Amino acid sequence: MKPAAYIVDDDEAIRDALTWLFRSRHVESRAWPSAEAFLADWRDDLRGCLVLDVRMGGMSGLQLFDLLCERGARLPVIFLSGHGDIPLAVAAVKKGAYDFVEKPFNDNELVDRVISAMGVDAAHQERRAGQASLASRLTQLTPREREVMDRILAGKYNKVIADELNIAMRTVEVHRARIFEKMGVKSAVELAQLLSGKH
Repeated sequence: MKPAAYIVDDDEAIRDALTWLFRSRHVESRAWPSAEAFLADWRDDLRGCLVLDVRMGGMSGLQLFDLLCERGARLPVIFLSGHGDIPLAVAAVKKGAYDFVEKPFNDNELVDRVISAMGVDAAHQERRAGQASLASRLTQLTPREREVMDRILAGKYNKVIADELNIAMRTVEVHRARIFEKMGVKSAVELAQLLSGKH
């Protein structure tokens, strides 16, 4: 799904202005008139950034944020807040919101923050995809290959591994080659970096 700025604001003039503003900076956007309407369309695979008004008729932006947090949503949220909402917005940032922008806002500054939040979301996606790919590669290892891999990571030589596991050194070499192939690495150092998340 293509990343976008998701605007939730009950003020039609603001929705229209933001949609136009994002278009002028080549940022995809979609808009909803209420938290309830957005929630009805919300999916876990939405990518980009949620631009959310703090105060709306019906469910407030903060209530929507709390609900999304309960659902495990990871979409960065930027709150649009009136002057009196600053304590609420600060509390939301402490709960994990990406940022809050006071109305009236500087157009380009808001878009810059949204683009920055979208970059953070993309980086999170990449990291999650990397973790999923790593987990899937690890499941391809046999129990014996796991035992050999643990010893390789501990810096043990093939001969020591062979003695500890009571197998031939040639067998350790075969396991080592298979482990490197399955994990997509060329050396023990690369393997260690991959598993410590530094890839």
